[in-house]
Amino acid sequence: MLYRVRDWDDAYANGAHIPGAETYLPQWQRDAAAFRATARHQPLGPEGVLARGDLFLPEGPPRGLAVFIHGGYWMRFDPSLWSHLAAGPLARGHAVAMPAYTLAPEARIAAMTREITAGIEAAAARIPGPIAITGHSAGGHLAARMACDDGTLNDAVAARVSACLPISPLADLRPLMRTEMNRTLHIDAAEAEAESPALLSPRAGIPVTTWVGGMERPEFIRQARLLADIWAGLGAATECVIDPGLHHFNVIAALARPDSPLTRRLLA
Repeated sequence: MLYRVRDWDDAYANGAHIPGAETYLPQWQRDAAAFRATARHQPLGPEGVLARGDLFLPEGPPRGLAVFIHGGYWMRFDPSLWSHLAAGPLARGHAVAMPAYTLAPEARIAAMTREITAGIEAAAARIPGPIAITGHSAGGHLAARMACDDGTLNDAVAARVSACLPISPLADLRPLMRTEMNRTLHIDAAEAEAESPALLSPRAGIPVTTWVGGMERPEFIRQARLLADIWAGLGAATECVIDPGLHHFNVIAALARPDSPLTRRLLA
C-alpha cells in the first residue's frame, strides 16, 4: 500500500488521535508537582535559561548523568512539567538534568540547540561519569542533535556520552515546513539542512536507539525509523524500538520506572 501524506497538519497532530488526550496535561502537572515536593533538585545555573533548568540528585554519589529534553514542538512547555520522569534514572543512582530552552517564536531551532548544549555541559561539569541523553518529540530532535558530529557538544563532554535515546524524534525538519506550525517556527531550507539530525552525520562511538510508540502517528514512526536507518548506514550502532500499544503521550511514562525497558536501555 502506498504511503502518502495529504494533510501535513494532521500528520503531525497528536492529541486529535489520542482518546482522552485532554487528561494528560493535568496529570503531568500533578505528577510533576508531587515529585518536586520531595526530590532533591537545584537549578542548572545561576541565571538565564540555565536557571530555568533542573538538576535532580540521587541520595548517594551519582553513578552518572541522565539528561531529559522536553518536547512541545519547540513552542510549548518547560522542563518542570516533566520532573517526575527523572524518577527512574534517579532510583538507579543517576543525577538527572532537565535543561530549558527558549521557545519559538522568540528563538530559532538553531539557538535552542546551543542552549541545550550549554545546559548539558553545565550539568556535566558538576556530575562525573557517563552521560545518557534522551528527549521526547521536539526534545527527541534536540537529543539527537547532541550526537551529531558537527561540534555541537565539546569533545570532552561528547566522549562521556554513553547513549543517545531520542523518543518519538523529529529527525528531519523539512516536513514541518509544510505545516501551520511553521508560521511560528520559521524553519527555512537552510535551517532544516543544518538542524535535521537525519541530514547530519553521527558522532562515532555513541550508540543510538530511537524509541517510538506503536500507536503513534505514522510520521513519527517513519521519522524514528529514518534516523536509525540513515545513521546505521553512516557507521553508528543504532536500533529503532517500536513500543507496542503506546501513543505519543504515554510512550515517555516508562522513564519514571527504574526497571522499565526504556530506562534500562537509556542507562545500559
